[in-house]
Amino acid sequence: MAKTCGVILAGGVGTRFWPRSRERFPKHLLQVVGKDTMIQDTVKRLEPLVLPHDTYVVTNRLQKSHVMKQLPQVPEENIIVEPVGRNTAPCIGLAALHVRRTNPDAVMVVLPADHIIRDDGDFHRALNLAVDTARESSSLLTIGITPTHPETGYGYIQFVSDEKAENPYRDRGVMRVKTFAEKPNLQTAERFLASGDFLWNSGMFVWRVDAILQQIQACLPDLFAQLQKIDAAIGGPHYQQTLETAYGMIRGISIDYGVMEKSASVYVIPGSFGWNDLGSWDEVFRVSGKDDSGNSITGKVIQKDTKNSYIFSPDKVVATVGVEDLIIVNTDDALLICKRGRSQDVKEISDYLKRKQMNEYL
Repeated sequence: MAKTCGVILAGGVGTRFWPRSRERFPKHLLQVVGKDTMIQDTVKRLEPLVLPHDTYVVTNRLQKSHVMKQLPQVPEENIIVEPVGRNTAPCIGLAALHVRRTNPDAVMVVLPADHIIRDDGDFHRALNLAVDTARESSSLLTIGITPTHPETGYGYIQFVSDEKAENPYRDRGVMRVKTFAEKPNLQTAERFLASGDFLWNSGMFVWRVDAILQQIQACLPDLFAQLQKIDAAIGGPHYQQTLETAYGMIRGISIDYGVMEKSASVYVIPGSFGWNDLGSWDEVFRVSGKDDSGNSITGKVIQKDTKNSYIFSPDKVVATVGVEDLIIVNTDDALLICKRGRSQDVKEISDYLKRKQMNEYL
């Protein structure tokens, strides 16, 4: 039977998690919830299905040494370094080339490095179903999350609910994808939820390595042409130079836009396993334990009449009096104070620091 290989996408910066998340040490390398880092949790969660030597991690130069230190069970040759970020389609295409070298008929399970999943059992059920379906077909599969509220911070996937529509996998709970939707406003999100045929887009994918490369060739021929050049150089003395030259030509595009929205054979498996992509400090507050005043507190905090706030200050004393609904994140060189509900805007702080070339804070 063909192997199942894991591909962990770990090249992001997590700008909405500033000031803890930095270019050299971003969100997925941090302990945010629990005792392990997010990437350690992701790899550990895969281990019942994928052996460590069949796990690949795509990252960048700044983060490679940290990834290797945190994941000693993953062989160094499986740590794939992109010379520059070009979004998920090139990232996944590059990983597919490396997987195919040793496992040409492998099924790839592609996961972001920074998600929380509470119910490993249901997660494994969904992944096993996706792997079995991908192994016997050329279909591209994604995992959709059954929505619990009208969330505006996630993209959505609409599936074909008509039982008369052609779907060879309906009996096993695999649904044909009708369309992908951008992050909606609240009114649209409420309509999605009421319709019953929309799922949150988790960014998790499963497919055979040959199937995704064929679809990249069909949907993104310019990208595929550069991937062919890289493929010919893997294992040779000119690999790094070829990789950097090719990435200089590659246009950044997500796998959703570039392939999933164009392919005619895309399916989604609904899942309900306590998923959260921790896209902001508000989401961290939502999933964190609270005291009797509704506060989530980590570190040296003195508080009086403080309610419903997230306070992180492991090394410096923070004192709060008579405040509520705040997010306070205190690090060695920066302090964030944010109204709860506004943490999506923290990305603008990172953008400002970049424009002002204050790179020591990035």
